[in-house]
Amino acid sequence: MSATDVPAFSIDDPATVADPYPAFAQMRAAGRPVWNDGLGMWLAFRHADANAVLRDRSLGRVWRARVPEDAWETFNWLHADALLENEPPKHTRLRRLVAAAFARGNIDARRPRIQELCADLLDGCASKLAETGSFDAIADYAEPLPVLVIADLLGVPDDEIGPLRPWSQAIVKMYEYDRTPEDDRLAEVACREFAAYVAELVERRRVEPGDDLVTHLAQVEAEGERLTAHELAATVVLLLNAGHEATVNGFGNGLVALMDHRDQWDRVVADPWGLAATAVEEMLRYDTPSALFERTALADVEIGGATIREGQRIAALLGSANRDPEVFSDADSFDVGRDPNPHIAFGAGIHFCLGGPLARLEMQQSLPMLAERFPSLELTGTPVKRSTFVLRGYDTVTVTA
Repeated sequence: MSATDVPAFSIDDPATVADPYPAFAQMRAAGRPVWNDGLGMWLAFRHADANAVLRDRSLGRVWRARVPEDAWETFNWLHADALLENEPPKHTRLRRLVAAAFARGNIDARRPRIQELCADLLDGCASKLAETGSFDAIADYAEPLPVLVIADLLGVPDDEIGPLRPWSQAIVKMYEYDRTPEDDRLAEVACREFAAYVAELVERRRVEPGDDLVTHLAQVEAEGERLTAHELAATVVLLLNAGHEATVNGFGNGLVALMDHRDQWDRVVADPWGLAATAVEEMLRYDTPSALFERTALADVEIGGATIREGQRIAALLGSANRDPEVFSDADSFDVGRDPNPHIAFGAGIHFCLGGPLARLEMQQSLPMLAERFPSLELTGTPVKRSTFVLRGYDTVTVTA
């Protein structure tokens, strides 16, 4: 396909937002990254190209402070001091300190607690089902679970969990490209309130340390270095945002796929724990919750035959890469037993999602427990999609059993 043959691609197109996969297939056919005037950046749609974008050290995260800076003060430092927005050597230092705290927290040890939370939420779903004949798989199950898990991991008391999800949703809206001034205002308000809460929680944990991640982050030291106050707050906010957004959307997207492919749901019901691992990976691949991850060229670099000039941006289209038929056989089919499954839903390289293992653990418990509790689960009505492109998910998925 020549440069003049490349079809137009717009993330503002409602049809593309609703179902981007036909457009992704057209763009992959170009055989290389494509420049997009609307976004002012290169877009990498093929698996090989997107993977290269994530791994090539000539491409990095370059934080650009929002202006006017006095209006964006908290938002700016929360991102400038966050692991996700930094490159080595600062990224190396932050990741070493955070990884040490994670190791002390022992993610896998949360398995029994996750199962306990799932059971409690499923009891609530059963009650709603008995009362009304249906429940919302997002609001009643997929959404509260990861918030409860990450709050438990961080050491947030149960009676203080309420604002976490709204704060997170307001902040991650800033990753979209169709924001309104009101979205911007709400994001900065959320940043200020969230940062103030984290600072207060850290001070409490310094006085009364617990076996939680905030305590460990406040105490952790590596090679004589510790997290600064801003770095600690930025890390906690990032962990909350990244630690549950992907899980909520990944589970919701995957559940809709399972409901739309009844033969695959029946396979999960027949062997819920045996298929849990491969089914979760396929849920993440088939309708990837994070569609796009952006990098900036630190020097001229060639990706898939396209030259990205220093200072230009390029985005890896993760959802497109995960449907690339050059890597996945029957890429548009949904197969809960797919193996191997080299998707890049959690990214790759040094910015591989720190919360990925926790998200996998949550989904590998919540899916089989749902299948065991409600084997005849089915949709009632049409699921309501979120109207966002970068973070793909559903607002409502009403089900019955």
